[in-house]
Amino acid sequence: MGIFDKFKKIFNENNVDKNKKKKDSLSSKKNVLDKKDKNKSESEKPKDFNIEVKSETEKVKKSSNLNLELKADKVEDSENKPLQESNSNKNFYKENEPNLNDKKKKLDSGIKKTKDSFFSKLARQVAGKKVIDELVLDDIEEVLISSDIGVETSLKIIEKLEDRVKKDKYINSSELNNFLKDEISLLMLDNNDQKINFNSTPHVIMVVGVNGVGKTTTIGKLAHLFKKQGKKVLLGAADTFRAAAVDQLVIWSERVGVDIVKQSMGSDPASVCFDTLQSAKANNYDVVIIDTAGRLHNKINLMNELTKIKNVMSKVVTDAPHNVMLVLDASTGQNAIEQANQFTKATKVDSITLTKLDGTAKGGVVIGISDQFKIPVNYIGVGEGIYDLQEFNKLEFIDSLFKNANKIK
Repeated sequence: MGIFDKFKKIFNENNVDKNKKKKDSLSSKKNVLDKKDKNKSESEKPKDFNIEVKSETEKVKKSSNLNLELKADKVEDSENKPLQESNSNKNFYKENEPNLNDKKKKLDSGIKKTKDSFFSKLARQVAGKKVIDELVLDDIEEVLISSDIGVETSLKIIEKLEDRVKKDKYINSSELNNFLKDEISLLMLDNNDQKINFNSTPHVIMVVGVNGVGKTTTIGKLAHLFKKQGKKVLLGAADTFRAAAVDQLVIWSERVGVDIVKQSMGSDPASVCFDTLQSAKANNYDVVIIDTAGRLHNKINLMNELTKIKNVMSKVVTDAPHNVMLVLDASTGQNAIEQANQFTKATKVDSITLTKLDGTAKGGVVIGISDQFKIPVNYIGVGEGIYDLQEFNKLEFIDSLFKNANKIK
């Protein structure tokens, strides 16, 4: 190696050492600066963080105090409020109970469709007629039958009208309406008007009828009516055939505030009735209302089931059931009369309840059933409300039917 090469090597080594030292000094300076920045950021950050936490804590504390004050106010208000609510719940039915005038208005509106349909038909038949002859009598008979009064009852009225026409040829529409009112009143007043008596304790009512006539709803409203009269009521859910029938009756029992005896769906109805009557005797209930499955009059096995249920009940309570109540849907018109006819042939029926009078123009079925079967119509349904099951009063019904009849065209 020459002298020149040696000098070159030494020069390069010195440069490397200088660069290395320079880099080391720069990195050390950088580390120092980083440490300073880090310490500075760490020292500054907690101060800001503590301030924010403190301010947020104060806000939360203030808001919580405000909430506590509001809650305290609410608690003070609620201490008085439950008493008011319990009183309102306790008096719910009493406060909403209609008076006699309201009930009469409800009856008027309930049979309005029937009245308008009947008298508008009648007015068209006698309009412009100076003499009521056989043709006019035939037309009037057709109006009576088409208004679902029933064939037998319509013929009775027409026979009386013929006798009247023989004496007096001329009868205007006003006189005709008065005549019909008198005759229908006589027909209905001649019938059995016996109300449900509660001589037996417990008094057992078994409710029967075809599907969809409103038996379960009628039972709920009856339970409410009897409870308002101060009677202790027990329901028996013996309709174990129809889906949700037991649940529906349970809802009514809770709404009205009466007790109920039930079993699972598909249970023997006679077993339910047995348990219900045993409970009624043991706990001194005044009234027992038994719900039964809907059945057609031509189903022999189901009608035989009614006989079995009655036999089982009579073993627990003598002469039970004391009242077999047939529920009929007034909106079915002549079909309701046929149902009553077949049920009375198949089993004993003590009373009749007609539902859904408010939604039909076939309310004349009340007159036909009352006249034809000589069975008391105890209750009529003139609306969906809990008070809209009314005790049937013949005179009030006739008055509502013929009120302002001359103005209907």
